[in-house]
Amino acid sequence: MNEDELAAVLSTRIDHTNELLQRMLAEVAKTPSTHAIFVDAGYLYAAAGRLVAGTEDRRSFDLDAEGLIDALIDKARTIFADSRLLRVYWYDGARRRIHTSEQQSIAELPDVKVRLGNLNANNQQKGVDSLIRSDLESLARHRAISDAALIGGDEDLVSAVEAAQGYGARVHLWGIEAPDGRNQAEPLLWEVDSQRTFDLDFIKPYVARRTATAYDPAAPRPARDDVRFVGAQIAATWLGSRGREQMVELLPGHPYLPGPVDQDLLVEAERLLQYSLRGQADLRRALRDGFWDHLQGQV
Repeated sequence: MNEDELAAVLSTRIDHTNELLQRMLAEVAKTPSTHAIFVDAGYLYAAAGRLVAGTEDRRSFDLDAEGLIDALIDKARTIFADSRLLRVYWYDGARRRIHTSEQQSIAELPDVKVRLGNLNANNQQKGVDSLIRSDLESLARHRAISDAALIGGDEDLVSAVEAAQGYGARVHLWGIEAPDGRNQAEPLLWEVDSQRTFDLDFIKPYVARRTATAYDPAAPRPARDDVRFVGAQIAATWLGSRGREQMVELLPGHPYLPGPVDQDLLVEAERLLQYSLRGQADLRRALRDGFWDHLQGQV
């Protein structure tokens, strides 16, 4: 093959390659950008509670998760104007990864995926950061998202950010205003592509401090059998709303109840009895016994 023939062949190959690139770019241009919102619920509850209610104790305030999620989706729609939402990922902890009633309600919201890590004896989340990294990395690797809005503050999330960025996704860190200092790790702030902080005016409508229920101190102390019966009543309601599958997951923990379930049991029993069971160890045992008796009777 002489030089002219070789040049002609190379020119043809270059033209073919350019044509393929133009087709590929045209297809990419047709493909809408996609974003997802990743929420570390532990951070969200702690930061929002501290900002609005002055406490990080979840038992001391109510969070309108549905309203806040809608607000976050609207904010993302404004920021990522030419992009569509894939979904909201909600990461939280639970005893033995059994959904609480609140987590179950959040899971039933449209466009929301609840992912649970474990919750240890000190109510500390375990495994949540690794879940966030796994999802961020997988979605970025498969080009399922172009932008990720990450709501969290833990330094352990740095590896998740780096993994997603390594596949071309942009990661935007969203945080909640701290009354004093910072509530997000500096290394995390350094790694992300952009930062945004939601102030008190944005968060306040979705957080309400719980008021302590006042009980008549002169009210007669209920009998243990009455408290046990109330425990069984609550168990029947719990089973009706949660289903046998979650009951089966709960049974191996007998005689211990996961913290959130035990707290909900106590609050509901006090409401029904109109009597405070705080500091009443024998009555609280009777309450749990009644709860377990009903569940075990359904096996």
